[in-house]
Amino acid sequence: MFKEHTFSICAYGESKYLEMCVKSILNQTMKSKVIICTSTPNAYIKNIAEKYNIELHVNSGISNIKDDWNFAYNTADTKYVTLAHQDDCYNSRYTYELYKKLKKYNKKMLIYYCGYRPIKDSKITTDINCIIRAVLRIPMKIKLFSDNRFVKRLTLSLGNSICCPTVTYDKENLKESVFTSDLKFNIDWDTFYKLANSKGGFLYNSKILAYYRIHDEATSKAFIDNNERIREDIEMFDKFWPHFFTVFLMRFYKKAYETYTK
Repeated sequence: MFKEHTFSICAYGESKYLEMCVKSILNQTMKSKVIICTSTPNAYIKNIAEKYNIELHVNSGISNIKDDWNFAYNTADTKYVTLAHQDDCYNSRYTYELYKKLKKYNKKMLIYYCGYRPIKDSKITTDINCIIRAVLRIPMKIKLFSDNRFVKRLTLSLGNSICCPTVTYDKENLKESVFTSDLKFNIDWDTFYKLANSKGGFLYNSKILAYYRIHDEATSKAFIDNNERIREDIEMFDKFWPHFFTVFLMRFYKKAYETYTK
């Protein structure tokens, strides 16, 4: 039992994938605490929580991605917390691999994250975006670079190479309400950018231990359809590069949207 760790599941509406997410977490070879957090309380979420004997916490405040994530993060009462998204799944060794990495790490840690694969049409697959982002993360395999600000920024400079549901946060080093970005879609990328500029380690495990789901109801697809993602991607690239180079990058980066549009 990893008593210092919590899976805080962010549930919204009535996602048909929520129970699969819950099962993948309860099926961990090393157990840890599990809670469900929601700002849209309903019978569906309540029934799943009761079925698996999981604590259900309701955010009665503002309901948006930032506030929902901060609520899920703050509600966890352990040193480490993983924010699980309701439509994603975890390899049964996620917690065990996290525990092993933490035992060997002797620096101040901000976040831990791992490799991942997409799930599309109920099948674990891969795509060019996943491969490119894995390449961007390669420098983080070297422990010496884990707390190097330049290298941390470099791995984020050509796109968000960190898949949000794979991340475990060290609450003792990050304190409360870690999500401060005003962006709506790229809140995770912007958060990692801010943390990359902070003192502390990005602990990376290249093993494939999490799976994010691509489907028509995904938040990513909604932000592509309303063009909000394009605006926010440009804003993020401008944090790393001169705007003329951002324009050049976006000619290629927009092809990543095809993951959700094809």
